[in-house]
Amino acid sequence: MPYFHERNFGCRISDEYTFRGLRMLVMENELLRVSVLLDKGCDIYELLYKPLDVDFLWRSPLGVRPPMTAINSLPLPEGNFADYYEGGWQEVLPNGGRVCTYRGAVWGLHGEVWGIPWRHAIVEDSPEVVSARMWVRTYRTPFLLERTMTLRSGSAVLEIDETLTNEGEEPMELMWGHHPAFGPPFLSEHCVIQCGARRVVVDPNVGEASRFAPDQEFPWPVGIGRNGQEVDLSKIVPASARVSDMTYLADLQEAWYAVTNRWRRVGIGMAWDLETFPYIWCWMSLGGDRQWPSWGRYYALAMEPFSSYPAILTEAIKRGTQMRMEPGEQRRTWLRAVAYQDVEGVARITPEGQVEAE
Repeated sequence: MPYFHERNFGCRISDEYTFRGLRMLVMENELLRVSVLLDKGCDIYELLYKPLDVDFLWRSPLGVRPPMTAINSLPLPEGNFADYYEGGWQEVLPNGGRVCTYRGAVWGLHGEVWGIPWRHAIVEDSPEVVSARMWVRTYRTPFLLERTMTLRSGSAVLEIDETLTNEGEEPMELMWGHHPAFGPPFLSEHCVIQCGARRVVVDPNVGEASRFAPDQEFPWPVGIGRNGQEVDLSKIVPASARVSDMTYLADLQEAWYAVTNRWRRVGIGMAWDLETFPYIWCWMSLGGDRQWPSWGRYYALAMEPFSSYPAILTEAIKRGTQMRMEPGEQRRTWLRAVAYQDVEGVARITPEGQVEAE
């Protein structure tokens, strides 16, 4: 059995945890605690800002349900994602969004990697820095995805560095993205979104609870809603508004966003590699989804760096937004998530994860 220093100061990391039968990696420093479900897609289940005891990530009503211990009454045509969606932060590959058939491969909602156990190794463990490498191979496609997560002492920045490899002998088209969903008690009508986008595109399949018409486009952040009134997408509304919007933020000047709770004076931001993720998917389920799977219980905001849009690979191919990887090609990318406080507005988040206040 390997020996790990059981520190109670500085940076710490351990892969000796289990949660509801699932292997869980926990890494932390003086400011952040990050918990990762290794056996469920390496989902980031907890992103806790210690000084204010704020976990930014949304928890769905289902909670964590190990797939091996649950039997559903009937398989879903769109796959199992919704039955096992605990909230938190998923990685999405090689299809984003709805059911898709591509060159004989059929994917359910949000592709493959969210539902596969990942392998891992702790690569650095000191009071100054902790780091873990995780990797997974997809089942229906020839991809190897590798992720390294790092925390440094005294820093509220979670560093994510990734490499994607096409191990097949054929060129592949794909979508790649990250699906962090934020929720209460952090998320409320006191929250505002700021980002580097200049244009908004509404999803073509929005429902009746959407404030916008399908395929509508307008400059970020204000558009004309279906009722003829201006709607400011940067302002979060309460659950009583019963809103459900799905939009894509495009024409990014820089790849960053910030979600700030101005009443609690705390926020979560992200910066990333614009070349790999040139879009932000903005999913607002703010009490508006009244049917399955929400039944009116969801109050969540997902701000998702993504390679492509809209939310299905075949449609992304039609619009020319898909990624393409040649046989043997590797693609390296990065993201930085940062927690901050005592800030009411953000002008920019740098590639290093530093918050520049307005």
